[in-house]
Amino acid sequence: MLNRRNFLQLSSLGFGSLFNQDVFAKNRNRSRPIVISTWPEGLKANEEAWKILKSNGKALDAVEKGVNVTESSINCCVGLGANPDRDGIVTLDACIMDEMGNCGAVAALERIKHPVSVARMVMEKTPHVFLVGEGAQQFAVKEGFTLDEQVLSPSAKKEYENWLKKSEYKPIINIEKGHGPFAPSQLEDGAYNHDTIGMVALDASGNVSGSCTTSGMGFKMRGRVGDSPIIGAGLFVDNEVGAATATGVGEEVIRICGTHLVVELMRQGNSPEEACRKAVHRIVKRDKAKAKDLQVGFIAINKNGEHGGFCIQKGFDYAVCYADDKNYLIQAKSYF
Repeated sequence: MLNRRNFLQLSSLGFGSLFNQDVFAKNRNRSRPIVISTWPEGLKANEEAWKILKSNGKALDAVEKGVNVTESSINCCVGLGANPDRDGIVTLDACIMDEMGNCGAVAALERIKHPVSVARMVMEKTPHVFLVGEGAQQFAVKEGFTLDEQVLSPSAKKEYENWLKKSEYKPIINIEKGHGPFAPSQLEDGAYNHDTIGMVALDASGNVSGSCTTSGMGFKMRGRVGDSPIIGAGLFVDNEVGAATATGVGEEVIRICGTHLVVELMRQGNSPEEACRKAVHRIVKRDKAKAKDLQVGFIAINKNGEHGGFCIQKGFDYAVCYADDKNYLIQAKSYF
């Protein structure tokens, strides 16, 4: 139970502070509506999503508009301000899924500011789930999306020019936390990675939806697609159970159908945190030595409004919002 002393200590930390997951384990559970998202940038995304949820809006609208905030930012590597592929071109991937199991996705999308919104149009206006490359762009333009210029942001241009000196592909664990307003990018040669924001929400009506959007690995091979736009890998929703999303090295998430696994583990009675933990263990079990140099994190919510997360390495945080003055970061537990 949260005693008076602990309550006063926690209250003094204020809005958006970073808490240990155990401290709020009971206080935060069984909340509705609720939205959670990956990494510190999730705090801002949650604020936008909460505007919809607190007005009894739909979880689907919340998870779209929430991550739109991150896609619009040039201070982190999601959206058109992101690091490019090794050919110097920014390509974006995203997916979205609603409470009915409807879903849409795009990958290798160029010059479109909000890929998650294009993914929603794929879901709502086509007989398909997944559009890629030029076809995805053509569809977006037809639906009224504007083509931005193919120009690297100043920070991405600087990092790309720096990367070209050695052209070495060395993703670094938790490099996501080196972007955004929380910590400026201070990256060494070759130390570039990706940023992803995944978001899942439970609305006041008890329906669950999710979204995931990314620029993918910085300086990836042309045409590379990770887990983020893949339903069942980067995102999965089952309105009978809950939802999960992932971040980290997408290839590892794809290999275990990570978020589908998390949701199925919750169906079996596991808590969100325990389900995420077991999924992470599945990855580590494949190659423990390799896993020591990888980061993958999962977050999940269930239909009771309980949430949890787990990761391979220390340093993965996720943002939780369930009231106007309750938007804070959780330090996810880790395998190592």
